[in-house]
Amino acid sequence: MSSSFKEDEWTALFNGKDLNNWTVKIYPYEVGNNFENTFRVKDGVIQVNYDGYGDDYKNRFGHLYYDIPYSHYHLKLAYRFYGDLYPGAPSYTLRNSGVMFHAQDPRTMPTHQDWPISVEMQFLGGLGDGKPRPTGNMCSPGTHIYLADTFFPTHCVNSKSKTYDGNQWVQAELIVLGDSIIKHIIEGDTVLTYSKPHIGGDVVNNYDPRIKIDGKALKSGYIALQSEGQPVEFKNIYIKDLSKRNK
Repeated sequence: MSSSFKEDEWTALFNGKDLNNWTVKIYPYEVGNNFENTFRVKDGVIQVNYDGYGDDYKNRFGHLYYDIPYSHYHLKLAYRFYGDLYPGAPSYTLRNSGVMFHAQDPRTMPTHQDWPISVEMQFLGGLGDGKPRPTGNMCSPGTHIYLADTFFPTHCVNSKSKTYDGNQWVQAELIVLGDSIIKHIIEGDTVLTYSKPHIGGDVVNNYDPRIKIDGKALKSGYIALQSEGQPVEFKNIYIKDLSKRNK
């Protein structure tokens, strides 16, 4: 950021036109291979689309990384689900996506690594069955967090958000203060707060052991949008850098 940067300014991470300043990593391909144009820009939004995948998803989990890592920031974006789960995708990915943060550099991921070592703000859509399905949850591929100052080894933690059915746009925000406090916000309501993200645990497969240093605090990292079998769109992606407040 320039010396003229003001803390009340928001910076657009997505220009609404193309994927400049974003890098793709899709299992099991080399970094930079946007297999079958999975991540694309259509009508001013980033769209995740699998129309070139053939008859089977084949666990080709993917992520689209913004090229600049951040440590202390306020991120906001809108997302919406559309269409049907792609054939062969795991059932748990139905109306399921997310934004990864404090993620490892995609260039440090072997081709067969499925998810980045990161923390995820998970987005879930309602299934129209009247059952609660909160969004803005926390999942932890290759990481752990503290919940209410207590070590929490479980992979995912549900938020207290309401359920959002259909294909509506949902406004999500994420406040990240290094390896300290993290807040998930949905439609203006803080739905989950936790702290002390650090490397540990499983879920991530085929990683470089030199990168996965269990116990290491996650103080910064990359932001990435997820692709795991459910068509989804993202728009209005902005960030406010809060690092100057912590110097």
